[in-house]
Amino acid sequence: MTQTTARGSAAERRDARAAAAAPDASGMFTHRQIMTILVGLLLGMFLAALDQTVVSTAIRTIADDLHGYDLQAWATTAFLITSTIATPLYGKLSDMYGRRGFYLFAIAVFVVGSMLCGLSTSMYELAAFRAFQGIGAGGLMSLALAIIADIVPPRERSKYQGYFMAVFGTSSVLGPVIGGFFAGQDEILGITGWRWIFYVNVPLGILAFAVVFKVLHLPHTRREHRIDWPGALALITFLVPLLIVAEQGRTWGWGSTRSLVSYAISAVGLVLFVFAERAYKDDALLPLRMFKNRTFSVSSISSIVLGAGMFGGILLLPQYLQIVHGSSPTVAGLQMIPLVLGIMSGSVIAGQTVARTGKYKFFPLVGVVFIVAALVCLSVIVGPLTSVWALVPFMLLMGLGLGFNFQPVILAVQNAVSPREIGVATSSVTFFRQMGGTLGTAVFLSVLFTRLPTEIANAVRSAAGSDPRVAAAVSSGQLKGGSAALSDTSFIQKLPEFLALPFKTGFANTLDLVFLIAAAVVALGFFVLIFLPQLPLRTMSGIQAAQEGVGETTTETTAETTAKAAGAAAPTSIDPDGAPAAGHAAREDGPQEVLLQQDGAPAGDGERPSAPGHGRHEAPDEEAAATGLASIPADHLPEGIQPQGAGRPKD
Repeated sequence: MTQTTARGSAAERRDARAAAAAPDASGMFTHRQIMTILVGLLLGMFLAALDQTVVSTAIRTIADDLHGYDLQAWATTAFLITSTIATPLYGKLSDMYGRRGFYLFAIAVFVVGSMLCGLSTSMYELAAFRAFQGIGAGGLMSLALAIIADIVPPRERSKYQGYFMAVFGTSSVLGPVIGGFFAGQDEILGITGWRWIFYVNVPLGILAFAVVFKVLHLPHTRREHRIDWPGALALITFLVPLLIVAEQGRTWGWGSTRSLVSYAISAVGLVLFVFAERAYKDDALLPLRMFKNRTFSVSSISSIVLGAGMFGGILLLPQYLQIVHGSSPTVAGLQMIPLVLGIMSGSVIAGQTVARTGKYKFFPLVGVVFIVAALVCLSVIVGPLTSVWALVPFMLLMGLGLGFNFQPVILAVQNAVSPREIGVATSSVTFFRQMGGTLGTAVFLSVLFTRLPTEIANAVRSAAGSDPRVAAAVSSGQLKGGSAALSDTSFIQKLPEFLALPFKTGFANTLDLVFLIAAAVVALGFFVLIFLPQLPLRTMSGIQAAQEGVGETTTETTAETTAKAAGAAAPTSIDPDGAPAAGHAAREDGPQEVLLQQDGAPAGDGERPSAPGHGRHEAPDEEAAATGLASIPADHLPEGIQPQGAGRPKD
């Protein structure tokens, strides 16, 4: 009896906690509920964002300790492949079955993967465990943004999404600091220092899991769907070789046999993916009809372009600080603080302004201008003797541009799609941004390492012609230019200043070119974003909009659309669903829902009001149930559609 009472009390407490964390009857959350949920989401996103910067800082130390220096790139590539592929899968599946379970799954997989990475005894094990960890990381970023869209109306959402940008910026600074600290320790509590890079994720992940498990309770109506397994497999076939060649192409050679085979397999995968998505239609992993939505298509293209330019630019600044200024990874991370302050400031400014005005298109356009201006200025002032303080205004300007860009674009997409497709829309834009960043990084590093030997050789010859000490070092073989300097740049900091200067000059001159290319790529994004529509922001959250049925008319099936078109063409003005035909206003005594175009205009060519009585071609009351479909032969209608009144005996 006591045990039964205890179980009942525990169940009651659990139900009470769930009820306290759930929205009210209208689907609205309080500010306190939103902030509590936000804590769990931010912890999860912080894990994913921090992990990449921490590991990239310490990967050389890890590879040396595991005796696999030549295999270190695979640890990064494996994580990148699985996290990129998982991103759109999480979006689609969470739309179908709810977000809470998938977000908890993503955190759990990431934590287990982190523990396994810390236990690695070889680079092969580390690469395998990083791939497993990436499966979890793919959901932490995109699902957090989708969950916020579920609980906060678009008009207010940008204020909360600014916290995500703050986490992103903070992780880019803390990552090198934490990575450098742990990698520099021989042992901590009897465990090799670099292993703590992964172990530190465990308590943070458990905390995030506990918070989300306790406070995140979202109402969800499960809909039966086919799972697009062919599309998922085709996407894997498309992405895996493409990402591998993006990471390894510089080593293999972009025109090598292995690279060409990767291109061919990737192309086949892309064709198969398009066929699979066409076949599965609304159940597809990425429904192709979404690209007919101008907001979605413009945002997707701009995410690829801006991802390539922005991530390429962010990557090269730490390289410059470490090689030219001799900063350690930890110090270089701290020197990037102006960039982070710009990102956070831009997010706050954009979020507050969008909340007050409801206008979002202005910020991505201005953000692109800021980023282009910063990259062009950096290409002009960056040199071997440029002070770090001279870079601060342009890092701040670039950060403002990034802060203006990220969240307004996500917000525009979430506002433009049906509430039940927020997950797939958010994850798709995130996916395209990741792909752009990956490809941009590969291209910019290829340009850097292709151009660098020539620039260094030119700088060495120029210095030898003006400084006898450099000429003597070159003739004696003490100083070698060209490709010899590419395998390990740490020797530059050990040289006398007059000998190190040619190498720093060559590197700075190469960066000038790369910054200009990045600026040109980002500038393309401006011309894409010009076509971004400025739609009114909904005042309901995703949950509220779904409960109200907002946007459901955009996802009607092909058969229903065909039937309505056939009915409209027949000699009657009554729509098969009981709504007025296109070009006629709703009757006062009939359903008032009118199918709208994206700009909010009625989907007809006329707006003639109809009297409460009968229309010109309307049937008498006793025959009102019959529609134009009744006059069409049944074999001319789509499968599964029958004329109203067909097959029923007359009274």
